[in-house]
Amino acid sequence: MKSFLLIFLAASSGVFAQGPDPSPAAAEPAPGLRPALYDLAGALGNEGFKVRDGAWSGVLQGGKPQRVALNLFAGNQYWFCAASSAPGESPSITLRDPSGQAVELVPFKRDKVSAAGVTAGATGSYILEIGGSARGSREFCVLYLFK
Repeated sequence: MKSFLLIFLAASSGVFAQGPDPSPAAAEPAPGLRPALYDLAGALGNEGFKVRDGAWSGVLQGGKPQRVALNLFAGNQYWFCAASSAPGESPSITLRDPSGQAVELVPFKRDKVSAAGVTAGATGSYILEIGGSARGSREFCVLYLFK
C-alpha cells in the first residue's frame, strides 16, 4: 500500500519526466485579413447568408492561382470573399462549374477585399480560384457564404 501511495504522490507532483512541450501552433497567415473578411460577411449575414466551412488561408506566388474544390447546390446563392496582404491589391476570384467553364459572377471590390456572388446553376463540384498579380508572394484568406 505504501508503494502505491508513493507512486501516486510522485506522479501527481510531476516527479516523473514528461515528454517535451508540444510545439506552438503555426502562426495564422496574415492575421489582419480575417477581420476584413468577417466584416463583409457580417453585412452579407444581414441579407440571410451564412458562413460555410470557416476561412481558408494560403500564399499566392508569382501569379499562380490557388484553387479549392467546393460542392455547390443548384439554386443556392453564394458569395466568395477574399483578402490579400498585398498593398493596394485585392485578389481576383474565378469560379469554374463542373464542366470547367468560368461562371459569370457579380463582382465587388473594396481596398484589399474582393467578393463575388453567384447562384449555382447546377449541383456539382466547382473550383474556386483565387489569384493575384505576378509580383512576388502575398498571403491571402478566403471564406464563402451561402443562402
